[in-house]
Amino acid sequence: MDKFFKLKENNTNVKTEILAGVTTFITMAYIIFVNPYLLTITAGEHLFTSITIATCIAAAIGTLIMGLYAKIPFAQAPGMGLNAFFAFTIIPMLGGYGGALAAVFISGVLFIIITLLGLRQAIVKAIPNNIKFAITAGIGLFIAFIGMQNAGLIVSNDATIVSLVDFSKFGESMSGEFAAEATAARGALIAIVGVLLIGVLMKLKIKGAILIGIIASTVMAFPLGLASMPDFSAGWNLELSPSLFKMDFSKIFLDESGAFNISALFTAVAIIISCFMIDMFDTIGTLLGTAGRANMLDEKGEFPQMKKAMMADAVATTAGACLGTSTVTTYIESGAGISEGGRTGLTAVTAGILFILAIFIAPLALMVPGAATAPALIMVGVLMMGSIAKIDFEEMTEAVPAFLTIALMPLTYSIATGIGAGLVAYPVLKLCTGKAKEVHWIAWILAILFILKFTVLPS
Repeated sequence: MDKFFKLKENNTNVKTEILAGVTTFITMAYIIFVNPYLLTITAGEHLFTSITIATCIAAAIGTLIMGLYAKIPFAQAPGMGLNAFFAFTIIPMLGGYGGALAAVFISGVLFIIITLLGLRQAIVKAIPNNIKFAITAGIGLFIAFIGMQNAGLIVSNDATIVSLVDFSKFGESMSGEFAAEATAARGALIAIVGVLLIGVLMKLKIKGAILIGIIASTVMAFPLGLASMPDFSAGWNLELSPSLFKMDFSKIFLDESGAFNISALFTAVAIIISCFMIDMFDTIGTLLGTAGRANMLDEKGEFPQMKKAMMADAVATTAGACLGTSTVTTYIESGAGISEGGRTGLTAVTAGILFILAIFIAPLALMVPGAATAPALIMVGVLMMGSIAKIDFEEMTEAVPAFLTIALMPLTYSIATGIGAGLVAYPVLKLCTGKAKEVHWIAWILAILFILKFTVLPS
């Protein structure tokens, strides 16, 4: 095992890697239920069980490939944001669940082809270093924001969009008029205590700090009414056939009457390109951001295992479509395991095995509330924000794109949008200040594609 995963070479051990894998799994286990919930809103409630199983298997496939082939500590699963795009944009525009799966499958095949051709790696090399540093910081801010939302610390506000939770409602009844406010206040308290606990444990250099924080937060959630033991009495239906191989390729170019429709074809192409761009830049951003935090980038700011990681992502997306779920992507929650010390593929293998086991013990995932995983996400955000110090804020042609990248990730709830904004601003600023020669030709193409993405393609 040491020889295969190069544990000593990466200054780690089996115990640390397994602990990191468990931490990563716990922080992203919410997807097992969130994904089928979102997809079945438009695909049909009868698919909930099969899509739940498909989610677990697709996550396991992608994560195990990451661990055994790329040998890096990153986990994969159907992407948040991408699943909403699938449910509320692709399904309606392509005539149903089967057409949407067909689009995702085709985009996965495209991922495989361009990865084999080396185009994905060339794109990564064309991204300026300051934007790469900004990607790490932006993802950190984004993941912390997600954690604060999951805990209820940050709530919606009609006047300011978001605001701090109202702690005065902490003592209100969980079933009364202010039940939602009481839930948010209690979840926020759990998150705050969890963050402080993890911070203290990290300062004391105690191994498993993040995992201990999640467990302690879960224990706190029980007396506050935010967690309960799962019910195993009803059993668990392992039927996958309702979603397996349900791609309907006819929806790509035929209308409802079965006749060829050029408009349907153009719509499908636009959607496939959108899936392609969102997943590619979500994955690139996550890999560069979390790898940067773990000092896994080389002296040029590049990730040596990028091609293998991209191939794992591509294969998982294709497999996910066959199983019946939306686009599979690399998860920013992988940063939780990496922060716990995970440095090799053994971390990913551990998380992948847990996704397989989750098929049989899925109700246990319901026991860990969002408020309990939130402290881990917030602390990962704290750690990743350190890359801001590497950005050259004295040079405005570098600082402005970096700032837009960081700010727009959490504000638009999209890693890809943040990267796109930075990549559009960068060549424009360089051109207007007489520094166009500093821009890689691929960066110009990316800027044009993102302009199209922001103005023409479905979002």
